[in-house]
Amino acid sequence: MGVQLTVGMGEIHVVRGAGNVLTALGLGSCIGVCLYDPLVRVAGMVHVVLPQSQADKIGELPGKFADSAIPATVQRMVEQGASPSRLKAAIAGGAQLFQFGASSTLDVGARNAEAVVAALRQAGIPLLAKDVGGSVGRTLRLISDNGLVVVRTIGGAERELATLGSILASSGVAA
Repeated sequence: MGVQLTVGMGEIHVVRGAGNVLTALGLGSCIGVCLYDPLVRVAGMVHVVLPQSQADKIGELPGKFADSAIPATVQRMVEQGASPSRLKAAIAGGAQLFQFGASSTLDVGARNAEAVVAALRQAGIPLLAKDVGGSVGRTLRLISDNGLVVVRTIGGAERELATLGSILASSGVAA
């Protein structure tokens, strides 16, 4: 029997085996990152809040920052039997819910998306699908049976974003 876990802001959850569902609710400027090892069915999700950790905050909550969230999630997945070389990724979120004039430095959603993509690239994890940007929030789910990733925008229908479960899937999405 599987579990259904909600992944809150800055949290990392990793599950192994079929029947598990990881969900990140209300992703605005935050990014939900789904990682999956199809061979051993290890699924991980992290709810990234900010692009980069600060020196005085390192180790506080590694899932909160893109630069620490990806390595921390990979490590927890390896502890459950995953191999970094088999991991596949999909991401969603990074919206700009409020307009602050012409300043792009205040667009935390775009900065989060860029930082997550860079962290995945640095870790050598192919990004197979992304649904980022825009001005509406999202809910993201990862199903451990087959690595199915579904996304729903506020007021929209749920749709399949990717299936990370194919062992053969290795092409990445252009950043």
